[in-house]
Amino acid sequence: METAAALGLTNVAPDARLAEMAWGEWEGSRLADLRLSDGEAMRANEALGLDFTPPGGESPRQVYQRVRGLLAEVAIDGRPVLAISHRGVIRAIFAHATGWDMRGKSPFKLDWTALHVFELDSDGSPHVHLLNSELPPRIAGELPA
Repeated sequence: METAAALGLTNVAPDARLAEMAWGEWEGSRLADLRLSDGEAMRANEALGLDFTPPGGESPRQVYQRVRGLLAEVAIDGRPVLAISHRGVIRAIFAHATGWDMRGKSPFKLDWTALHVFELDSDGSPHVHLLNSELPPRIAGELPA
């Protein structure tokens, strides 16, 4: 909602399916700190790719399943939609759009201060249309970190 406000959008309809990935016991932790404290267990979890799951949280695969219904609704409606969401949600959609299983390095570095555009098949399956489209500096500087 803060990002929508920074963009000057007023007619916004929140949708819980766009909520950030649930990080469970790791909520508020830094990835680098978790790698240090959890060592091999963290490496093994990260190697699961789409099934990487924080204790008590949700995996990127689960995030995508949560968002998939919304994508299908948008595809059926057929009108362009601007959806503002968090990194975990965007990465889950991006992974499915590119076929990336989230193991190893991402096939493309996403800029979190930019616009990412996905096209949807009739069933809601996403495809990359445009990544890292620069926002005007005035807007980009007002976006929450």
